[in-house]
Amino acid sequence: MSAPMEVVFSADSAGQFWNCAVFDPHTGANLLSYQGGISSARSLTVLGGEFVLGAQLGKNFINVWEIQRKDQLQQKIVCPGIVTCLTASPNGLYVLAGIAEAIYLWEVSTGNLLVILNRHYQDLSCLRFTDDSSHFVSGGKDNLALVWNLASVVQLDSSRTPEPRHVLSRHTLPITDIHCGLMGPQARVATASIDQTVKLWEISSGEMLLSVLFDVSIMSVTLDPCEYFAFCGGSDGNIFQVSLCSATLSRDKTFQSDSEGNQVFKGHRNLVTCLSVSMDGTLLLSGSHDETVRMWDIQSKQCIRCINHKGQVTNAVIIPAPANMFLPDSRPAVPLPPFSRHLNPSEQGGLTGTGGACLRLGNNCQDSEETYLEKADRLHSLMCAVTDKSVFGDGENTKVRVSELEEEVRTLKKINKDLYEFSTQLLTKPN
Repeated sequence: MSAPMEVVFSADSAGQFWNCAVFDPHTGANLLSYQGGISSARSLTVLGGEFVLGAQLGKNFINVWEIQRKDQLQQKIVCPGIVTCLTASPNGLYVLAGIAEAIYLWEVSTGNLLVILNRHYQDLSCLRFTDDSSHFVSGGKDNLALVWNLASVVQLDSSRTPEPRHVLSRHTLPITDIHCGLMGPQARVATASIDQTVKLWEISSGEMLLSVLFDVSIMSVTLDPCEYFAFCGGSDGNIFQVSLCSATLSRDKTFQSDSEGNQVFKGHRNLVTCLSVSMDGTLLLSGSHDETVRMWDIQSKQCIRCINHKGQVTNAVIIPAPANMFLPDSRPAVPLPPFSRHLNPSEQGGLTGTGGACLRLGNNCQDSEETYLEKADRLHSLMCAVTDKSVFGDGENTKVRVSELEEEVRTLKKINKDLYEFSTQLLTKPN
């Protein structure tokens, strides 16, 4: 049997037989499975077609497998905190992780932590790259979706704090899912929220193009490749198909089934947490808390295959089959280096030299001299040290003052989080 063009990656909250598994979307056959740990929601990703990454549920590390060597866990990337969402850039050069309210960006070729973005006010819920890796979008429990330009985020001038290109702030409750369409910086982005709406945005301008109101909270969203339809997974188990080409389409609308393409897929019995469409736009994949992954024929709205899991489905996606996935003797071209936990590599205690090749992709030669980014980090550290000394003084007084400020920040963050959760419970409380 020839290898499939597309495969389904899925994971559940039980991890009884495997962490994640690979299925044939057309037959439902289990092709591969990766053992060890449990991947949390929105944290399973394929890196450069050579590695599978999954953030461990409730722990501060990322599990890593070589995509061919399914039988054993290869390594673990230790992170500064529990990872709530994870993604890799389509070009395989960067990895993004959401840890509490901060976004961490690593360079894959060196393992260096390039930047920590602190622009959200609550925990991150999802991260997505555009298809050309030029932008990424972050969504959080603070109701915000932020559009970031990758080039400005990895700038060498460390004295400037990177700012998002656009702040998408029309949602009134936490963001649950994000989908980035095709065409890179000209793409459209769909956001789903507990506020019972799905909104469509333009990356280039940050303008909202469409807002659709439903009767239930929306837990997942995706678009077909041609962007004729949006598919929205509800908290009641229904999947809503929204036509984006209707002649009567207005910017704000309420979903209603009709003959113009607005239809409902019925079959799941619990939250629909994952949605994905095949490359040819004929199949819809859905994952649910009812412990099933379903394949749907989009034209007929019929479920053509159901794959049972042992726990709530946390990740499910259709992707092009990586070239090396079914070649057991192949190996990654470059080993994955250790990932730094600090912005300044020197704080790692020299971990960058412990195994693996250290390459800077895109450069014509490998130079042993200090890079501009490393020089900028070193100068920034020196400036911070001078500033700290002039403001706080030397010795024990500095340590005491810093400890007091850190404790005050922790207290304020806790108060802010408690107030937010209380107000969210009030707003979502059934009448």
